[in-house]
This record gives sequence, C-alpha cells and structure tokens, in this order.
Amino acid sequence: MWQDIFAAIDEQYEKMVETRRYLHQYPEVSFYEEKTSRFITDTYERLGIPYESHVGGNGVIATLEGGKPGRTVALRADFDALPIQEENTVSYASKNDGAMHACGHDGHTASLLGLAEALLPFQKELPGTVVFLHQHAEEYAPGGAKPIVESGALSHVDAVFGTHLWVNAPTGVIQTAKGPFMAGADRFEITIQGKGGHGAQPHQTKDAIVIASQLVTSLQQVVSRRIDPLKTAVVTVGTFEAGQTFNIIADSAKLTGTVRTFDPEVQTLIIDEMEKIIKGTCTGHDAEYDFLYEKGYPPVENHPEEAELILKDAHHADPSLRTEEIEPVMAGEDFAYYLLEKPGTFYFTGAQIPDHYYPHHHPKFDFDEKALPHAAKTLLQAFISYQEKHMNS
Repeated sequence: MWQDIFAAIDEQYEKMVETRRYLHQYPEVSFYEEKTSRFITDTYERLGIPYESHVGGNGVIATLEGGKPGRTVALRADFDALPIQEENTVSYASKNDGAMHACGHDGHTASLLGLAEALLPFQKELPGTVVFLHQHAEEYAPGGAKPIVESGALSHVDAVFGTHLWVNAPTGVIQTAKGPFMAGADRFEITIQGKGGHGAQPHQTKDAIVIASQLVTSLQQVVSRRIDPLKTAVVTVGTFEAGQTFNIIADSAKLTGTVRTFDPEVQTLIIDEMEKIIKGTCTGHDAEYDFLYEKGYPPVENHPEEAELILKDAHHADPSLRTEEIEPVMAGEDFAYYLLEKPGTFYFTGAQIPDHYYPHHHPKFDFDEKALPHAAKTLLQAFISYQEKHMNS
C-alpha cells in the first residue's frame, strides 16, 4: 500500500506546482493570511476531509482517520509570507506589493495539501490518524504555533513532524539533528536619547550617533569575550536609525537586532551583559536610553528517537533521497513550541536551484519545485515509521 501512496504523491506533482505558484502570486504576511487560510479550507472542503478553521488565529487543522488502529500523528506546514518586495521575474511572481513568499512556505502548503489528496483514497487502509496542521504566522513572533498549542487542538496528538524546504542543501538531501537543531530567536531594541545640535558645534551636543556606534562595536564583545567559547551564541545589530541631514548632530538613535542561543543560561548572561554595556556607555556620555528585549521562539530541540526515524527511513520514501545529520543552525522556528509539548522532529528538505541560489528571506529567493514531492513523501514516511515503531506498544 505505501508504495502505491508514494506513487500517488508523484502523480500529484503538477498539482503541487500549480498550488505553490498560485499561493506564491498571492502572499499574505503573518497574522493577515485570511485568503490563504480560506484557500486551504476550500481544498479540504473539496476533498471531503473534516477540518477546523481559525485555530489559534488563522490556523487550519484537517483530520484523516484511518480505518485501522494506530497513533495520531500531526504533520505541519506553515503558510505565511514575508514583508518583502519580490525581485524575481518569473511568471508566478508576487502580485501583492510588499509581500513575498521568500522562505518556501507556499511550497510547504502545496506539499501537505498534495499529501492529503494522495492519502484520501487509501483512508480505510491507513493505521491511526493523520492530522494536517496548517500553521499561520511562523515568521513573526509570537507566531502561530504557540496559540495553536494553547488552544488544545493538539492535545490528542501523539507526535508531530515538520519539514522546511531548504535552499542551503541540494535537492534530494534530507537534513536534521538529534537534539538541538535550530536556535532560540530573540529581538532587541535600543533607543539612545542624547542632545542634538549644529554639526559645527559638537561640544554643545551629546551625539547619539557616536554613542550608538560605540554600542554596535561593544555589543560584539558580549559573545567574543563573555560567552564560553564552547557555547554557541549570536548577537547581531540589524538596523541603525539616526539623523535627519548632513550638518546636524542627531539627538536620538535606534538600534534593533537579534540574539540567537541554545542555552537559557547563555541567554540570561547575554541580556545582563547587554544591559551593563548599554548603561555604562550611555552614563559615560551623560545620555539616556531605553532597552527593550523580547524573548522570541525557544530553540528547536528534536527528540532523538523521532529524529532517528527521519535519518534512518527517509530513503524508503524515495530511493534517490539521502540523509545527513548536521550541526545545529542559528535560524529560528516556532515549531519549537510543538516539540515542547509532543515527541517529534523538524528537518530540512533540500531544494537548492544550482544556478539560482539566493538565501531565505532574499527578494530573489526561489526553490527547486522538484523538492515538493520529497517533502510530502518524507512526511508520510515519518508517519509510517512512527506507526510501525509503536505498533505493539
């Protein structure tokens, strides 16, 4: 039966591409995915698969109960876009100004919907229950995973698996890790209030640009000089806003950035050290400051036994696939919230276009659509492997 379903997934390829390209043309950013959510529910309505909408916000959860006993496994795909103006000239480029699927979530959705359609004719033969978890708002904290978990919608689920189309890996490669896989992702904002004045009279000012520039440099020493070299952390200043014209010294400046960690103790140390550096620098310049630190998504901690299922069995889904156990990456993902509640794992499905490589969140991002069935097949294989592992327990 399983090989018949894998073949049915291959038959869904053109429809997956069609779905992906449609969603790519009409992206909706986090928390505003009403039309995308409706597209998903319309699909399940057409298939006759029961679903719930507005789960934790714009989330959609569909359920396919198999005809044989077994475990309940959730398979997740996110569907929000980013506030980016697309620069690709492809026929399916975004038609919504200032919004773009620049991370592959359109492909995640197309893969999961294709899997649902491929599974439907085999429903009576399926062991257990498949939960198709379509999540909104992955890109922007507090995200969509947390409210979905808090809604209790997954309380009956035994395990959860998810994948991310990943252009940093070649098509045909599946990557994951047993344990820490993706970093916790926090955000900070620092506002410096100095005293502005004429560019020719700096002695009468408290130059916010000079103060903020010192902070940009000093904050880099948090990781290089305060964190154990055997620990992993990142402190990045991403924006620097200050000044109005060339001959006026700015009275204020704002820095925003991100902190990435795996260890809560390292996270706390970084927050404390940042506060000390900001306070000391501003005190030395007789300036005032505001420091806002927002803890974002926790680290993605894969459950080792479920990660092993991916590494060991993914090739059963398609002989052309090969798996790699990789080091953790510093990108963040709110899939972490599911793994705090349920066993499971998150993994990457390679989708690199060799002659068109642009990283995730780039305005020219695109991925190899041949990876769509790979994502669907490996999610199904995760379901199969989990069922077989727990068949007699």
